[in-house]
Amino acid sequence: MEMNDAVNALSALAHAGRLAVFRELVTAGPQGLAAGEVSRRLGIAPNTLSAGFTILAHAGLVTSRRDGRSIIYAAAFGQMAGLLGFLMEDCCQGRPEVCAPVAEIAGRAACCA
Repeated sequence: MEMNDAVNALSALAHAGRLAVFRELVTAGPQGLAAGEVSRRLGIAPNTLSAGFTILAHAGLVTSRRDGRSIIYAAAFGQMAGLLGFLMEDCCQGRPEVCAPVAEIAGRAACCA
């Protein structure tokens, strides 16, 4: 992952509402959720949610597909794993025991990509 991509992803997640949306999509898994369902679960107004989805999609953190009249959004697990990998790239200067818990979490995220 390039530095600018990481900055865009972190910037997109640096908002409580967008972070909540992303976490909800991660929980939903690769099949994703309809935008209306995300709105209901999180209590976010549709117009606010739409803007949040646009920012997350621009950062490559979510994908969307149309299913009838609904738009289904899903977390982009590959991008998420790439971001985690970027953040841990030079982890602990050769002392892997320090980063072991974080590496384990990143490894679990990679399995979903």
